[in-house]
Amino acid sequence: MSTVDSYADVRTGDKGDTLILDVLARDQGAYDLLAGALTAEAVAAHYALDLTGPVVRRLLPGVRALVFVLPGALGGGVTGSPVLDGHGKALSYHLLGYHLLSHRLDGPD
Repeated sequence: MSTVDSYADVRTGDKGDTLILDVLARDQGAYDLLAGALTAEAVAAHYALDLTGPVVRRLLPGVRALVFVLPGALGGGVTGSPVLDGHGKALSYHLLGYHLLSHRLDGPD
């Protein structure tokens, strides 16, 4: 079964308590697959966090990237949260494990 990790790299950033995930597809076929599979709703359900607003998805086809904004995901942000990972860097690994069940592409399984 394929995961996001088979097709892309993910980087994270933060702005206050908002988590920003950048999914960087390795090629055009991977971008097409991920753009179909990774909807805002799918990412929100995968993280299952108590967010302060809806997940926003932006497609950047020129650089084969998807950007997701998860408001409130960091519980107060770097200076306002007692959590170990206030920047949300470890949260990128969670998206790499997302299973691409119903979306197929000839490539790694």
